[in-house]
Amino acid sequence: MSGEVKREVFVETAPKPVGPYSQAVESGCFMFVSGQIPINPETGALEEGGFKESAKRALDNLKAIVEGAGYSMDDIVKVTVYITDISRFSEFNEVYREYFNRPYPARAVVGVAALPLGAPLEVEAVLYTCRRK
Repeated sequence: MSGEVKREVFVETAPKPVGPYSQAVESGCFMFVSGQIPINPETGALEEGGFKESAKRALDNLKAIVEGAGYSMDDIVKVTVYITDISRFSEFNEVYREYFNRPYPARAVVGVAALPLGAPLEVEAVLYTCRRK
């Protein structure tokens, strides 16, 4: 990164930010991906369907940013999930397993009252990127 403290990451295949933040930021050996809600990047609207479809869309958005920046889901070391209905925890795990391999990233799942645009969940991640450079 040639002396820069941080570098913005933006990929066209993921939703544009809905506020004053970056899709992701690289700093040193880490990339921090902002929380992804289930916005369809083509329509700009929340994903239609049930909870599992929403979880897949949020994780697809995360994956688009990670891969668009030149990394893989295996580079993710920490995931934080915000979910408005914690009773959907096991459903989320079913979808989550489709996106990650062992050893799984460290993870926290936090029940929250509400999320932007009425989304049912939001997923953010931290990647370790030095092994790729």
